[in-house]
Amino acid sequence: MLLIVGHVMRAHGIRGEVLVHPRTDEPALRFAVGSTLVVEPAVAGLPGTLTVEEARPHSGELIVTFAEIADRNTAELAKSAVLNVDSEHVPAPEDPDEFLDHHLVGLDVVTVGGEPLGKVVRIDHAPASDLLVVRMPDGRTGLIPFVSAIVPEVDVPGGRIVVDPPGGLFDL
Repeated sequence: MLLIVGHVMRAHGIRGEVLVHPRTDEPALRFAVGSTLVVEPAVAGLPGTLTVEEARPHSGELIVTFAEIADRNTAELAKSAVLNVDSEHVPAPEDPDEFLDHHLVGLDVVTVGGEPLGKVVRIDHAPASDLLVVRMPDGRTGLIPFVSAIVPEVDVPGGRIVVDPPGGLFDL
């Protein structure tokens, strides 16, 4: 599974650099020298993967030099390209209370009493807390704040998340 780590905003300068908006918690790791990123969608004139030669911060973004982009004309081709890493190359977090989004998607959601509520279809990263987006059996979508008071147990190997939702959470 490919995970988005950034997208190319535009060319920067005349030497083939590009301005990248990072979409990862670990931009220094994902854009480290030698890192290989998968380009989506396929861009005519660019290979399917790009290798980072240099990356430096710039006004909340990154200016990145890729080995395969030698000049501004080639950098212009990369505009709007989405940069990805393969999830197989992303190590699991060391903290037992930290989870990667792609590990949670597809897990069953049940109440502490064992009542099935649905499946996680995605994680929304809201300012106050992350939200589990759950497709319920009746087709509705529920949002569950991903906080320990409401989500007391996450069992990735067992394929389930146990929740203790407050009354009225799914009444809308």
